[in-house]
Amino acid sequence: LFFFVHLHSLGLFLVCFLSATILPLASEAVVLAFLYYGFDPVFVLIIATISNTLGGTTNYLLGMIGKTKILQKYINNEKKWQRIEVRVNKYGAWLGLISWVPFIGDPLTIVLGFFRVRFVPVLLFMTLGKGLRYAFIIFLW
Repeated sequence: LFFFVHLHSLGLFLVCFLSATILPLASEAVVLAFLYYGFDPVFVLIIATISNTLGGTTNYLLGMIGKTKILQKYINNEKKWQRIEVRVNKYGAWLGLISWVPFIGDPLTIVLGFFRVRFVPVLLFMTLGKGLRYAFIIFLW
């Protein structure tokens, strides 16, 4: 963690961006490390939210260029595929609010892009969800 703190805002940006992709990084720990080392909480909130949202946007764009057969291969279950499709059609962009949730959030943003859920509402809800998560962590600090 010290390495990323040493990089200052670039380190925070990189970890929060990469943790929103399929890489198993914990941006929450880095946010807490930055707070521990005395960084301004508002600065940390803004950088973490923007970079994590950009990472989620990258996933969304990857989903848009994905092929049906590839995604179905990873899901590998017709009933599961249908459940996902029903939920995406039912909740749409609102699913962006839970894009911060560990293990499901990153694949969820890929699925939202794959099903071409309208980007601007997804982006707004994704930013709100991710920002509220970091605000909550900072508030508890």
